[in-house]
Amino acid sequence: MTNLIKLLITFLLIVILVGCSKISQENYDKIKPGMNYQQVIEILGEADKCDAALGTKTCIWGDEQKNITINFIAEKVIVPTMKGL
Repeated sequence: MTNLIKLLITFLLIVILVGCSKISQENYDKIKPGMNYQQVIEILGEADKCDAALGTKTCIWGDEQKNITINFIAEKVIVPTMKGL
């Protein structure tokens, strides 16, 4: 019986953690051109990866299958894209 309870608790924790992902269509729809980097972080959290060059920055939230990618110029959103949402 205790193994069943442990398994059930583990399953519930996994469901809760997966359900808390900020990489969602709803959050993607909140990203608007002109928003600054800090406003995006308030919606999506810290980026998983950012590359910067010559006043531009491209940041990715998520992984290869499911992600939100945002291009910034002077710390302002220019082009948001998404995959797998």
